[in-house]
Amino acid sequence: MTDRILIVEDEPEIANYLRRGLAYQGFTVEAVADGIAALEAARERPPDLIVLDLMLPGLDGIEVTQRLRTASTVPIIILTARESVADRVAGLESGADDYVRKPFAFEELVARIHVQLRRRQSQASPQVLRFGPLVLDFAAHELKLNGRRIALTAKEFDLLELFMRHPRQVLTREVFYDRVWGYNFGGESNVIEVYIRALRQKLESDGTPRLIHTLRGAGYILREEP
Repeated sequence: MTDRILIVEDEPEIANYLRRGLAYQGFTVEAVADGIAALEAARERPPDLIVLDLMLPGLDGIEVTQRLRTASTVPIIILTARESVADRVAGLESGADDYVRKPFAFEELVARIHVQLRRRQSQASPQVLRFGPLVLDFAAHELKLNGRRIALTAKEFDLLELFMRHPRQVLTREVFYDRVWGYNFGGESNVIEVYIRALRQKLESDGTPRLIHTLRGAGYILREEP
């Protein structure tokens, strides 16, 4: 799946430059211009990495970072014109993973992005993911449900992986199109419903209570009912 980057930058010229350049590098890119929009985007369309300006209208970058850290371990690279050591320390202590000063070399920023993505993959991509009765084994590329092996197609595996990496979090149709089928996939198709229906049938085949739930008008969520 293509890595997704969220750019939070209120200067249109810089935001457009980054969006075009990172898209050319093969990333799926979204750009927003303020802190509130950044929090909404991170919640509704979870990115793999965030490039975040400190000087934003409304919520500044420090507060955005602090709020993100209460719910996510997504890598955050701060991009700012502030040059003092105190500002750099404040950014890193708020939870950011790296700090790049403006003006910046685009090639250096891309290199730092790759470093953070590799680090996250090595730390956050275990051989198995577990949720309730589900165990998703990447080495064997198989699912076990209550200890019983369940055969999945490649797309079903990718779909369940996305759910299990973001449990108890609402995932929209746009997230599935971006992360499982690709950014340019046609949005009017019912392919998501077809695959989720097939996945549910397999997960519930032994009487296991429903784990993938539909939230009308919002999307889908992986959770165990109380």
